[in-house]
Amino acid sequence: MNKLLVICGPTATGKTSLGIKLTKKFGGEIVSADSRQVYKGMDIGTGKDLPVNSKFQIPNSKQIVNSKFQIGYYLLEEVPVWLYDVVEPNYRFNIADYVECASVVIEDIWRRKKLPILVGGTGFYIKAIIDGVETLGIPPDWELREKLSNCPIVQLSNKLKELDHERWRKMNEADRNNPRRLIRAIEIAGKIPNSKIQNQKSKIQKVLFIGLRAPYKFLYQKIDQRVEERVKRGIEKEIRNLLKRGYNWENSALGATIGYREWRPYFINSKSENQNSKLKEEIIKRWKYNEHGYARRQMTWFKKDKRINWFEINRPNWLLEVVNFVENWYYRN
Repeated sequence: MNKLLVICGPTATGKTSLGIKLTKKFGGEIVSADSRQVYKGMDIGTGKDLPVNSKFQIPNSKQIVNSKFQIGYYLLEEVPVWLYDVVEPNYRFNIADYVECASVVIEDIWRRKKLPILVGGTGFYIKAIIDGVETLGIPPDWELREKLSNCPIVQLSNKLKELDHERWRKMNEADRNNPRRLIRAIEIAGKIPNSKIQNQKSKIQKVLFIGLRAPYKFLYQKIDQRVEERVKRGIEKEIRNLLKRGYNWENSALGATIGYREWRPYFINSKSENQNSKLKEEIIKRWKYNEHGYARRQMTWFKKDKRINWFEINRPNWLLEVVNFVENWYYRN
């Protein structure tokens, strides 16, 4: 039976750590659902937490060979973790790319009679695998996006109404005030999705959603601690190496990723050592603030999905509760 376990929730809740524990107990493998961990060389800032001298491993399976993407895994505590380091940071990785990669990995795990565990905080990636996305086959139009990037929301709304009023009518209030969502709606208006791009919706027979969360005060403390740890681990050096390799702030991976984009003024401006020290403090403070906001946005997304079984990580025995819950699903369904 094609079962799929999903571990989701906001950043810093310990999703990967839980995933590793569950894979060991139920004979599974982790498939990352993180829109930033797909980038090579962006390890510390995206929280890959790879062991020292860990090696990327390419599987022998012909079904996973892809000329466009590097699909393989790392071993974390002897557990395979897939879909790290799929592309270079100058590649604009999108939802269709993710579904293409994740689909072949999940099917390969099923073929080997193991349990795929989808782990991550990118809700749209998870939705695309579980439910499918109507417009998945319509590729991004980067030229159009650039052209519309500075348009006010009113103008974007009016343009969408002209092209596809019904699509605009079905959008909720938040989407109507989100320029990125409006631009995507304009981009796909009147286009027919490419049926060649498949998703796993029809192939998944049993799925269980596990969500990890905590009160914001507790969560913010964990986020702040993790940011400090990433600074100590060498995020500054990691960014410097990326820039030396020719990547720049115009690449969406660097310029739009929390944990990297905050450092832009530090590397662009030439300042004295004292000024740089003060700037670094401001950057770390801003980084924490942005991570807090990201966690809130993640919760807003996941709260809409009533299939998620939530567990509070600040409560005692939550881990045992999760294991028992998954065990009941895994062996009785």
